[in-house]
Amino acid sequence: RSFSLLRQKLGTTALSGKYSFSTLANSCTTTPRHIKIVEVSPRDGLQNIPTFVPTADKISLISQLTSAGCPSIEVTSFVSPKWIPQMADAVDIMTHLSFSRNSRSTSCRYAVLIPNLKGMERAVSHHPDEIAVFASASESFSRENINCSIDDSFRRFAPVFRMAKDAGIPVRGYVSCVMGCPYQGDVSVGAVAAVAGRLVDMGCHEVSLGDTIGVGTVGEVKGLIRAVTQFVDVEMMAVHFHDTYGQALANIYGAVEEGVSVVDASVAGIGGCPYAGGASGNVATEDVLYMLHGMGMTTGIDLDKMIDAGNFISNVLGQPTNSRVAAAIIAKRERL
Repeated sequence: RSFSLLRQKLGTTALSGKYSFSTLANSCTTTPRHIKIVEVSPRDGLQNIPTFVPTADKISLISQLTSAGCPSIEVTSFVSPKWIPQMADAVDIMTHLSFSRNSRSTSCRYAVLIPNLKGMERAVSHHPDEIAVFASASESFSRENINCSIDDSFRRFAPVFRMAKDAGIPVRGYVSCVMGCPYQGDVSVGAVAAVAGRLVDMGCHEVSLGDTIGVGTVGEVKGLIRAVTQFVDVEMMAVHFHDTYGQALANIYGAVEEGVSVVDASVAGIGGCPYAGGASGNVATEDVLYMLHGMGMTTGIDLDKMIDAGNFISNVLGQPTNSRVAAAIIAKRERL
């Protein structure tokens, strides 16, 4: 695979332009009936909370999410506490989860975010079920976020992938700024597809396309997925939407219509990128579940238990839930 091959597949207009639904050929996808939810609240949800959340509360949240039936939870990040102080207890969290691993009667997989080789060296001894790495489709965001170019970020990943392969740990990839960048504005389809393809070539079993600042709309999402699918199998694709402009549920709906069967979400809608101004929060898992279940799709997750977990962490943070579904159901419970 190469960028020239991608250009041949998509064409110059599709590569350089905005996400156009109408200019891409109609796809022949089958809408999935089961959707895997990747719950990101313990990491992506909490990472930009200014007050340190007690480790015991993080562990309790993870336990409640596990009990609710979440198949995959991103539990922490092995990033330097200097940059993300909220993740300073990564070792403590993984130590606790390692001790409880043998008693787990669930197939839930615990993932950790890895920023670099040093983080991987710290994480590998704690035997995560999966690691996640991140790259940006925007040169500007890459330089502002991790102080290097996109190409340099991939060079940094190489030893991480080798270590993960040696340890038998699957790798998931994130692509940030797929619908736009807080620094450079528009991001081309070609840039997104190229980064997603490179992550797959390096060994990622799944690539999550992230609308970091929440500017995308459903037509643009459909166009983007159809373009990236020319280079990455839709079965390997996930979506990660922030709800800054209130478009996240519609965008998920559009992505699922295009055949995407993996959706990232955060209980109570907590979180957002600490390096992206205007990223007001992740889409609430409760709202995603309500929509998907209403469409007749399965997730294996108990909505009521997720509402309880969201209510728990909202109380810990001293803030109301950002989930409209949770707020409505909690109010209904109180009236009964």
